[in-house]
Amino acid sequence: MDIFEYQAKEAAKASRPLAEKMRPEHLDEFTGQKHVTGEGTLIRSAIEQDRIFSMILWGPPGCGKTTLARIIAGETSSGFTQFSAVLSGVKDIRSVIEDAKNRLKLYRKRTLLFVDEIHRFNKAQQDAFLYHVESGLITLIGATTENPSFEVISPLLSRCRVITLKTLSSDEIVEILDRALKDTKKGLGELDLILNKDALSHIIRISDGDARMALSSLELVASLIVSESGGLKKGKKKNITIKDVEKAIQKKALLYDKSGEEHFNIISALHKSLRGSDPDAAVYWLGRMLSAGEDPLYIARRMVRFASEDVGNADPGALRVTIDAMEAFRFLGRPEGELALAQAAVYLATAPKSNSIYTAYNNVKKAVKNSGALPVPFHIRNAPTGLMKDLGYGKGYKYAHDYKEAYTAQEYLPEKLKGRRFYFPSDRGYEKTIKVRLEKWRRQRKKS
Repeated sequence: MDIFEYQAKEAAKASRPLAEKMRPEHLDEFTGQKHVTGEGTLIRSAIEQDRIFSMILWGPPGCGKTTLARIIAGETSSGFTQFSAVLSGVKDIRSVIEDAKNRLKLYRKRTLLFVDEIHRFNKAQQDAFLYHVESGLITLIGATTENPSFEVISPLLSRCRVITLKTLSSDEIVEILDRALKDTKKGLGELDLILNKDALSHIIRISDGDARMALSSLELVASLIVSESGGLKKGKKKNITIKDVEKAIQKKALLYDKSGEEHFNIISALHKSLRGSDPDAAVYWLGRMLSAGEDPLYIARRMVRFASEDVGNADPGALRVTIDAMEAFRFLGRPEGELALAQAAVYLATAPKSNSIYTAYNNVKKAVKNSGALPVPFHIRNAPTGLMKDLGYGKGYKYAHDYKEAYTAQEYLPEKLKGRRFYFPSDRGYEKTIKVRLEKWRRQRKKS
């Protein structure tokens, strides 16, 4: 390498994004994903023993898939080749395979091939890997944000282990940002920047567990501050405020504190809008929470609860809709999955309402507390042994399917609670049907 090539290389190095500069090079520097990189885990053991296997790293953007692949390559004796499925085709794959053969022949070195966004390869492109993964010529590490079950062909998937990575937590994002602010060689340490609490919270919210986005946001803010200050003096600390972050990122921070009063105010507003059958308000408060960085699955859990507490059997389908919305969000992620939550919110708001299930269960809890552990009536006890039958277990039990409409009048509650009612269905939605049915059965029971 001559002086010009060296200077060009160093210039390229210096101009790399902060997220690239701060990429950890060793497993002990890697933040998050302790369930796959911690002591005694499969990946750590594979690295320590230099016995890397083919794998698919499945996880959301910015969770560390590329970083982990590079660390695996750097800490083992494999040669490392990387390319993106977006930019490469079958011709590139053939070239990689040829290089791998030469590396093995000349240097007795295996090839670790990292394919970013492997889900973008079509079937023919994925097929091109198959034989060489199976023969052991290459060790494949694919990265994808999509479910491998649907996006990776079965033969290739069966030869790889799927490693599921998680969205980084707020604490892990804080750790990554703190390291970038303090690192004087690769990070922003020489600028003596300090993120105040509100600014940090805003970056965490907009990054949504994506380390790359968090570091890019921090870099934008730092660039703006340096530009406006005409260069910061060493030793003179500069506080980064939420206004600095808003100005640099062009995204206003909404008034929302996930652990404070406003959090409870807005979730209360969502709940009451649903109960009050106002779909417009419900979608608005849902959007406010999502835009402010609330955990979408927290909102989904609250809506699942609402489906039983405030809709109940007036529309039994409400519970299924909200569960499906939660699963759809898990499958799609952001932003696509947010639409499923909005659909569930509108469904709940416009569904017939009943709190009869909620009231019934509270009545049951009071009865259990006041009555204690009452014995099960003998006629509905199970009698698997002769001794139990001799003691009267199951005696006099009427099998419902032997009777007309699969119903016969008999008592199922303990003697002390005989005739007690806990559930009072409303006249709304499907519960009206339930009410008619129960009244008919109760009349039959009364006659008997």
